[in-house]
Amino acid sequence: MLLYRGVTAQTQTSWVRSAGFGLAVLSFINLFSYLDRYVVSALIESLKHSELALSDANLGSLMSGFLVVYTLTAPVFGALGDRRSRPRLIAFGVACWSFATALSGFAGSYLTLFAARASVGVGEAAYVTIAPSLLSDYFPARQRARVMAIFFCAIPVGSALGYVVGGLVDKHYGWRAAFFVAGVPGLLLAALCFLLRDPPRGAQDAGAAPVAPTAPKSSTIVKDTWAAYSRLMHNKPYVLTVLAYAAYTFALGGLAFWMPAFLERVRGISRSEATVSFGTIVVITGFVGTFVGGWLGDYCARYSRQAYLWLSAIATFVAAPCVWMALTTASHTLYVTWMVAAQLCLFLSTGPINAAIINLVSATERATAIALSVFAIHVLGDVPSPFLIGALSDASSLAQAVKIVPIAVLIGA
Repeated sequence: MLLYRGVTAQTQTSWVRSAGFGLAVLSFINLFSYLDRYVVSALIESLKHSELALSDANLGSLMSGFLVVYTLTAPVFGALGDRRSRPRLIAFGVACWSFATALSGFAGSYLTLFAARASVGVGEAAYVTIAPSLLSDYFPARQRARVMAIFFCAIPVGSALGYVVGGLVDKHYGWRAAFFVAGVPGLLLAALCFLLRDPPRGAQDAGAAPVAPTAPKSSTIVKDTWAAYSRLMHNKPYVLTVLAYAAYTFALGGLAFWMPAFLERVRGISRSEATVSFGTIVVITGFVGTFVGGWLGDYCARYSRQAYLWLSAIATFVAAPCVWMALTTASHTLYVTWMVAAQLCLFLSTGPINAAIINLVSATERATAIALSVFAIHVLGDVPSPFLIGALSDASSLAQAVKIVPIAVLIGA
């Protein structure tokens, strides 16, 4: 085993042993973060016809408001994640978003619900920007697509659980109880973060000297952060990758938020069946697609440094016509067939694209790079998409509004 300066063999062995535990904990927390994020999608029709009397634009803005806060605070936590204790920052984030989700159940008006959902973004920004950086120091580069695939497998599983849990609890106990069920468990998960190790930055990068976290003055943090952002903006492969990821995120965000309502209004499926059926498609295709994409990305990377990006591009090209057919066919059977194919192709990119982002930047700037990518993909992606689709639906119909999704998929490819 390669020994780093100032690091004993016993310490490195403990890092290796803790890597699997860290991946398990972070993946499990990631699952709950997406359950919290998408539980509101299962409650759209109940919220629309509740005492809050929300319009489609109001409903779409709940996701957009969350994402605005999420993207604005992500750069702050990205800078802190490269300089402070990552497990402690993650613990703060998990506790913050869980508390905000539970508070959503007490909302008495649109504005209070909007404020609670937007506050979820603060906690998730702390977690999502820092966790991949921590994982990159648990595992070597040759395993990162698979590691990112395992970590991001929690996205479809958590999203699906948001639909399923939200739909079932809403049906039996009401929409307020659904927020309580989604939020409270996260408060317990935050405690697990204090059991995670925080190895030096670059500990798993061959040939690179690992860097321990430092605690510079606030003025130094600001100066160094702006310098890091400037370097990233001049990193052409990184910039192009993030822009493509933004279009991809626009499409996935629009589908994730509006599909249960689309199935109920356009396909005539009952509310509980709509959430459960779409959630089932997401969890199966998301898990299989993300896992296969991570394994395939690492396998192809043995032969080409461009493998992660080529795999993502080809899979997304194939997904575009599948999404169009799923949204326009009159047959429910064909809808299921095309939607399964589309989701499989879209989720195939999850592991490779995130591994590519990590590998395109230096070890000391990974949390900052992830934060900047989070900012970009959401500002250009799923911040505008739920609101835009909702506004187009108010102007015409939901069946027409969702047709912008396959266009975004094609742009991403």
